[in-house]
Amino acid sequence: MSEREVVIAGTGLTTPLGKNVEENLGGLNAMKTGIAHSPAAHLPDFLQYSGKVTDFELPQNIDPKLQGQMKFLNRGATLGFCASFEAVSRFHEKIQGVEPFRRALYVASGDFTKIGYEFMHPAIKDGTDDWQSIDRARLNSAGLNKVNPFFLLESLSNNLFSFLSAYVEFMGPNTSLASLSPNGGNALELAYRSIKQNKADIALAVGYGNWITEIPIYELEGLGILSKCRSGISSYKPFDRNRDGFVPGEGGAALLLTTTDIAKQWGVEVLGKIRGVENCVEFSSQGLGVAEKVIRRNIVSVLKGTGCGIDDLACIIPHGSGTLKGDRSELRSIADVLGDRKPDIPICGLKPYTGHMGAASDIAEVVFGIHAVKNKAVPATLNFHEAEKEFSELRISNSPQPCGGGFFLSISYGVGGQSSSVIVEVS
Repeated sequence: MSEREVVIAGTGLTTPLGKNVEENLGGLNAMKTGIAHSPAAHLPDFLQYSGKVTDFELPQNIDPKLQGQMKFLNRGATLGFCASFEAVSRFHEKIQGVEPFRRALYVASGDFTKIGYEFMHPAIKDGTDDWQSIDRARLNSAGLNKVNPFFLLESLSNNLFSFLSAYVEFMGPNTSLASLSPNGGNALELAYRSIKQNKADIALAVGYGNWITEIPIYELEGLGILSKCRSGISSYKPFDRNRDGFVPGEGGAALLLTTTDIAKQWGVEVLGKIRGVENCVEFSSQGLGVAEKVIRRNIVSVLKGTGCGIDDLACIIPHGSGTLKGDRSELRSIADVLGDRKPDIPICGLKPYTGHMGAASDIAEVVFGIHAVKNKAVPATLNFHEAEKEFSELRISNSPQPCGGGFFLSISYGVGGQSSSVIVEVS
């Protein structure tokens, strides 16, 4: 593998915490949450809490040739586009100096915006009599006039990839991924390796997701992994002994990667250096349940691969699903790796700031980690009060924590035991 050093030059965030990186970091520093109560008569009260984006900025002057394609971007994809635009916008002229075939693009979609058939409701309502019988002529007429003809296209997970590749003209190594966590971490690894292996000179890694529409919410609740929201907007409590699941969210996040040499040539600030990304799978005896130590081997692997030691870490950012078994498995993994250094390395769960945004959370937490190490202050784990006795030695706090070291470890894991971790150096 080439010895090219991979650095982060640009970042973009569109989340419930803010419409850009600046607003997100301001909310993080102020210990705000983007989780809110959105009244909906058709949902139980505890399912009315979510991390919903209230404001986002689309770029101006989109080429008319591409405007027609934008109609196929559903809400989740639109949020991913906004984050991507922020990550590349100030480098437009510099990017033009890179051959399109040396520009890599990897887009991860943990998106459920168009799962369901609510778009058919107006037509079905018009074509039935008290939901007992169907008037086929009326149904056919209503279907032609009241159903969006692009509904199927809006549900495709590669719409953002298709549109974004044309918009930014990234025509090198590429793919579109569609999965759950750690999907964003997978996109980041592919982007990183495309540069490391000298297949590209710049790469854009994008994660986006929308988990707040009705059917996904009911499905997640059916799996028993959502919080009952007994504490309102403060209910997402990763690592706390009283945690009971997560609160879903939506958003987009993006990282623009390049080499150290190109960053110097461009005269831009290097936000962080990616030292390594690793993936592992741990199987559980309970099928799709959480393995006993779901991320332990992944942490050991990335530490070994990067030559980074425990003492080098300023902080660890685990996945923090807030579920009883998931958090317990993560913390056991971390405690086992840290050994007698458990009280020394700050640990923070960041999803309570935005809600769980699927693939977007994986990449957003890298942006937050860069900010934390640069400012020598690890963000508070919102809503955390007390850990289970087994994990009482771990350094988790509901207040910001000072930190040293120039590296941080960010981890994501998902259903089936897959995990992804990245170590980033911040100078």
